[in-house]
Amino acid sequence: MDLGQMLAQTAAKNPDKTAIIFHDQRTSYREFDERANQVANGLIQLGVEPGDRVALYIHNLPIFMEAYFGILKAGASVVPLNVLYKAGEVEYILKDSGAKAILTFVPFAPVALAAAQNAPELRHVIVAAPEPMPGATLWRDAFGGAPATAPQVAIQDEDVAVICYTSGTTGHPKGAMLTHRNLYSNLEQCGAIQTIATRPDDIVWLALPLFHIYAMNVAMNLTIKEGASILLIERFDLTSSLDELQKHHCTVLYGAPPMFVGWAQVPTLKDYDFSSVRYIGSGAAALPVRIMQLFEGLAGVPITEGYGLTECSPVAATNAAGPVIKPGTVGPAIPGCEIRIVDAEDNELPHGELGEIIIRGPNVMKGYWKQPQATAETLRGGWLHTGDLGTMDDDSYVTIVDRVKDMINVSGFNVYPREVEETLFKHPAVADAAVVQYPDPYQGESVMAFIVLKQGETATEQDIIDYCREQLAVFKCPRKVVFTDALPKNISGKVLRRELREKAVQAV
Repeated sequence: MDLGQMLAQTAAKNPDKTAIIFHDQRTSYREFDERANQVANGLIQLGVEPGDRVALYIHNLPIFMEAYFGILKAGASVVPLNVLYKAGEVEYILKDSGAKAILTFVPFAPVALAAAQNAPELRHVIVAAPEPMPGATLWRDAFGGAPATAPQVAIQDEDVAVICYTSGTTGHPKGAMLTHRNLYSNLEQCGAIQTIATRPDDIVWLALPLFHIYAMNVAMNLTIKEGASILLIERFDLTSSLDELQKHHCTVLYGAPPMFVGWAQVPTLKDYDFSSVRYIGSGAAALPVRIMQLFEGLAGVPITEGYGLTECSPVAATNAAGPVIKPGTVGPAIPGCEIRIVDAEDNELPHGELGEIIIRGPNVMKGYWKQPQATAETLRGGWLHTGDLGTMDDDSYVTIVDRVKDMINVSGFNVYPREVEETLFKHPAVADAAVVQYPDPYQGESVMAFIVLKQGETATEQDIIDYCREQLAVFKCPRKVVFTDALPKNISGKVLRRELREKAVQAV
């Protein structure tokens, strides 16, 4: 099934059911589907054809959702853009994808228009704005008068629905091509797990950015497939977001580590009523066990951690797929998905041994856009090679240790940043922490820790080093500690280690 048809079927079955709650405004499934049809027909009238790419540069607003499904209904591919991107980053993706149009919202229009100047295949900049803007077409002019009936466009399972550009931790980002089959398969895989499966009466709290694959497919699309309601949070705030959750009696919460790190430091968290919440999921980055314990102790609701990648649409494993939650693991593979731990020659390793995580299943991407060599390397042997290091226990639960490239080599000994970070999070004064390597003339590389202290707490560099030495082998312990107000992270919560490595070099 194509995703546009999925929305149409839900709207036909429950036309008056609330699809979106946004700032106390409610949109029914009928209204949602009709507005998506208007976007589709408007794009077709502007010359967008099946197989074309259309960029979406909008934050968490209902028009993102309407535009997303409208692009799909027109037979085009959605190219979601991180709203934190600057003109050069937007320009690169517009040019690389060959996008024919970009849909945006007034605060991001200047960046979109600047980027459009150097994107030769781009024909239209469409802006949701109250007044005309030079070089742009207003949203209401492009879509307001378009038919609200579904366009007659033939869409196949293997057509590319979304091209999600990876975060680009090294070099330029690559566009992962996710087909309708990839995305819908992942919805069915998640839906086969009773705990995760969205129910028609659910109200899903959604503050994760919609342009990220986790929010887009797991939170948005899974909710729409089952005809539940989305409480769409425009901008995440530690307390007001919880006020909304409590006010609307949300039943499902999808979060990422920075949210839980922040909430664990909120002294009034225990005063919020989480009694309506039946499921809390964490993804997008590794969740420190200590943070999980602190949050659960205050909120009284367990967190189910999972694992996925953009290239997997995104879910590959979750604790919800196993009989119990094992903190520190991401659980076993989801139904219909296979995970192996392999050595450098792709030989499967015994349980407990460390190696690269590889994945196979219908949710694995078609490939990287216009990058056949990278596609062949990443999908060699029919398996997605993730670049993540991990282990698998006898119950097939996977533990993520680190990225291959993040491993630190200290005098020939391997140090995995996550192990050191888990130790740092146990220190009573530490709110957030990240570990990277820096060049050392004697050891080759040494460990540097970047620390964010809890409000009102104090600690010295020696305090942190001594604490680590009580719990870790000396070669794993930080030799230098840098205190900072915040760690650089991308929108999904992953620490930008490349930035920290650059700072580490400057600090020595």
